[in-house]
Amino acid sequence: MKRLAALYQQLDRSTATGDKRAALRAYFEQASTQDLAWALWLLSGAKLARIANTRELREWIAAEAALPVWLVDESYDQVGDLAETLTLLLDDPERNLDLPLHVWIDQRLAPCAGADPITRREAVVAGWRSLPFAQRFVFNKLLTGALRVGVSQKLVQQALAEWSRVDIALIAQRMLGDWAPSPQFVAGLLEPQARVEDRQQPYPFFLASPLETPVERLGAVEDWLLEWKWDGIRLQLLRRRGEAVLWSRGEERLDGRFPEIEAAAQRLRRDCVIDGELLVWREGDETPRPFAALQTRIQRRKPGAKTLAEAPARVLAYDLLELDGEDWRARPLSLRRAALAELLQQIGEPCIAVSPQVPARSWQQAAACREQARERGVEGLMLKRRESTYQRGRRRGDWWKWKIDPLSIDAVLVYAQSGHGRRSSLYTDYTFALWDEGALVPVAKAYSGLDDTEILALDRWIRAHTLERFGPVRSVEPQQVFELAFEAVNRSGRHKSGVAVRFPRILRWRHDKPAAEADRLDTLRALAP
Repeated sequence: MKRLAALYQQLDRSTATGDKRAALRAYFEQASTQDLAWALWLLSGAKLARIANTRELREWIAAEAALPVWLVDESYDQVGDLAETLTLLLDDPERNLDLPLHVWIDQRLAPCAGADPITRREAVVAGWRSLPFAQRFVFNKLLTGALRVGVSQKLVQQALAEWSRVDIALIAQRMLGDWAPSPQFVAGLLEPQARVEDRQQPYPFFLASPLETPVERLGAVEDWLLEWKWDGIRLQLLRRRGEAVLWSRGEERLDGRFPEIEAAAQRLRRDCVIDGELLVWREGDETPRPFAALQTRIQRRKPGAKTLAEAPARVLAYDLLELDGEDWRARPLSLRRAALAELLQQIGEPCIAVSPQVPARSWQQAAACREQARERGVEGLMLKRRESTYQRGRRRGDWWKWKIDPLSIDAVLVYAQSGHGRRSSLYTDYTFALWDEGALVPVAKAYSGLDDTEILALDRWIRAHTLERFGPVRSVEPQQVFELAFEAVNRSGRHKSGVAVRFPRILRWRHDKPAAEADRLDTLRALAP
């Protein structure tokens, strides 16, 4: 635990990517195999489960520190980070228990997961009473599932590849999906040669970057493949040795959730790995159903006949990554797409089809096509260099997403909540409302889009114009208007407003507009298909 705490401090204090990578390498060199397994698992974003919920942690620390729970809650509101609050409320122990990370987890925390409250409390309090401040802080981060320290999984993989000299492509592929932190996993992860087991995993996804410069700077339009940017779920379809498996970009196997796709994949005549977009698209419809229709299926592990009929799934295939066990990612996109079209043409399955190309003889024609995106139910255009290889992660230059301008509304600020971490002392999370029959109805929450100066100014205004407090949330005088941007709006029975917006964010603070002139809810409802 001492080494992980030291690593956490180094990562938290550093803003340079090279310094963070060096700190990770140094930790990997010194860590035992057991500690390395758990560190990789935690730094990749995984969380310990069923140890304690936030209410239990607040109650247990109140008892240990001899404080009322309300004072713990007030402290949490001020600090903004529960792990830090828990750490600050106890003094350092007289004697420290110096145990490795894997011992704390394998022998102290994991065995009590899901046990009765007394057993779980004893394990947690034993950690609080045995660890000095820095280690107790990381211990609490493990309990709260918030070991976020400014490193991405990609950075962890880069540092691991530099230290182990194993190809980062193999490491990235082996760390996809759910895996158990164990010495056996680490041994397989660091095997320098490709293994049979690697064929059971998807490939790391290649992601497009937002196009932020004039499209004409990309050169001749003939050098680019244009296709629609579909609003679905990115996935890979693996057809290997008679088994068909779907993997989402979120590194989750979708077994059983889309049986019509799995059945169609079984009819493929050759083993392959296909990259594509999962959509809900009814036969006869000109455009796919909104993303909300897909959400009705994603959590249904065994959809019934009614669900399959109401929300039929389709995969629009972008790319061919593997054919007959051979990795095709280094081949040009033009060759991969031609082989993909031939492969899918052989089975003629409508629910697995090649994503159509968008014809354009000039960038002006491409821009005109892009303007039709919203009525087609898509988000814009994808631009892919015809000779590009299939790379790993978000690499700028070969794949771009040229999205249409977002929808926008003018909404009134009605609630504010303090942020977390470095923003825990400021009100940075906002709720916005629109007018409906003379009353303001909340429609969206947003926390991005303002610069630091605006955040400070708005924070001062919120404190001076608070109406009521509900724990960490304040209701404020309905005076400030903000222009909000969002990608789409859909009907929703789960929201009081009757609609749900996708990816809301703040475009600008409308100092020029009084609250009475903010938009009406009917305006937003009219945008919902």
